[in-house]
Amino acid sequence: MERASEEEVEVEAEAEAPVPLSDGERLIIQDTWAKVYLNSEDVGVAILLRLFSNSPSSKRLFSQFRDVEDPLELERSTQLRQHALMVMKAINTVVENIHNDDKMASVLKSVSKVHAIRHRVDPGYFKILCVAILEVLGETYPEVVTAEVAAAWTKLLANVCLMVAAVYEELGWTSENQDHHQDHHDTSSGS
Repeated sequence: MERASEEEVEVEAEAEAPVPLSDGERLIIQDTWAKVYLNSEDVGVAILLRLFSNSPSSKRLFSQFRDVEDPLELERSTQLRQHALMVMKAINTVVENIHNDDKMASVLKSVSKVHAIRHRVDPGYFKILCVAILEVLGETYPEVVTAEVAAAWTKLLANVCLMVAAVYEELGWTSENQDHHQDHHDTSSGS
């Protein structure tokens, strides 16, 4: 399996530790998310399709639809839609618990462990996913995602990436963890 290449991982978190969100930023994120989550399946599919567009190697992480070449068939794939809903539910849980750092950390730790241990997903793909999330939100909801809203989401997603990276580090993740593992990210297994 390939790691996320350096060109694909252009969004690096500048901070060493998560930067706390202000109350105003938390409210902005929750307000935005309330609008987005009404259309969660389609937005989730758009995010995954953007992930694959931005990082073609990421599609190989999904055994059930990695060989689907037709974009329309991929978009309609039951497995893709199921995984898109899982992604959206995870984001929803983070947003719902945005005032509870312990709960947010717990959710991200669980997601990180599954992706690191069971699926051997390079943590760089989380950064690529966060870029896809920001792009899709901005393009799908241009009237909602103002510069202020984009800045709040950027801060949240940078914190998410830092928390994910910390879990991978706790697990002793190295690129060798992934290099010695065959592709088999099964989207039906709850990740």
